[in-house]
Amino acid sequence: MSKKIIGLLSILGLAGLSLLLLNCGSSSSRPAGVLYVISQGELTVGSFAIDLNNGRLSLINSTAATGDAPLGILLDPTGKAAFVLNQGSSTISAYTVNGNGSLTKASSDIDVPTNPVAMALDSTGSFLFVVSQASPAIGVLAVQSGSTSLTLVETVPLTRVPTSVAVGAGPTGDLLYVTSNQDLVTANDNTVSEYSVDASGHPTELVGSPYTVGTDPSAALAVKSSPIGGSGGLFVYVANGSSGSGGNSLSVFAVCTVENATCSSDDVTNAKMLPVGSPVSVGLSPIAMTVDPTNTFLFVVNHDSATVSGFRINATTGVLSALTPATVSTGLGPVAVSMHSSGKFLFVSNNGASSVSAYNVDTTTGAMSTPTTVTSAAQPAGLVAK
Repeated sequence: MSKKIIGLLSILGLAGLSLLLLNCGSSSSRPAGVLYVISQGELTVGSFAIDLNNGRLSLINSTAATGDAPLGILLDPTGKAAFVLNQGSSTISAYTVNGNGSLTKASSDIDVPTNPVAMALDSTGSFLFVVSQASPAIGVLAVQSGSTSLTLVETVPLTRVPTSVAVGAGPTGDLLYVTSNQDLVTANDNTVSEYSVDASGHPTELVGSPYTVGTDPSAALAVKSSPIGGSGGLFVYVANGSSGSGGNSLSVFAVCTVENATCSSDDVTNAKMLPVGSPVSVGLSPIAMTVDPTNTFLFVVNHDSATVSGFRINATTGVLSALTPATVSTGLGPVAVSMHSSGKFLFVSNNGASSVSAYNVDTTTGAMSTPTTVTSAAQPAGLVAK
């Protein structure tokens, strides 16, 4: 699915719409909140100020260049550096986050394995993992905290073609999750692979991996819960993005992190993934997910339905319960989602509409309001809020 969508979005990007400056102007002091949005049509990152009273966006009159065909953006844990994954040039662009919310690009991009499709940071911000499809591999890059410095440590070959990557905090270290829709021998794979990560950032596939999911998995998310007065756990959610068997759904897994009646000592050692119920139905072609800062609510972007689905996470079992309302509308062709650290505001980039939708989120119920929408640069893709 990822290749089809990327091809479609590239066509849309030919429109090359110019940027509409909303409330333009730079500020001498940093805004209370900032949203960074990639433009695939203009090969830039734009900066929006977030009004923390109502979640409304206003453009900071500043953009920074990216590489070719940028896909995703993330911030390091300090919030002082940003990284953009460029699929077309097989690079990562690094940026210093300035006090006024603008970005300053590092002098040169960092090469990664050819045709990268996704990236994720470990829990401490020490390593950046990039999955690539041309010669399937995981690229491991060392990160210097708070800095734009990146160093490619190693490239780990894969036997399956990756579509997404996520990191989860296990009981003894980080765990890496990589989805795939085919392997190098057969046409179809539809799995999620699980790896342990050692102190040097090296991933090792665990016994029992890979695990079967629905058709054409497009995104993974690892969520750790720690409820007050109860037992929590590590849960993995995989978005199945096609209409085939188990498609247009979320596969849910609970990871064995403690020995009990369900998980043996060996299961804990291998972080065994246990399916939780049947896949949960969402909209058409789910493509991206995020959670609120308390890991209570899960939000899923449905590309072909142009909606966001919302769920409450059972902190003990990982079971998902639909919110009220269960879905809200987005603009055309949503591809990415991000939540502000307050948990009050959710943002979606609408690649087909060249806009960003902003939602107010009730921190008690998870309910999403009717969105406000602002025009963005052409073909917005990855975005991240802080």
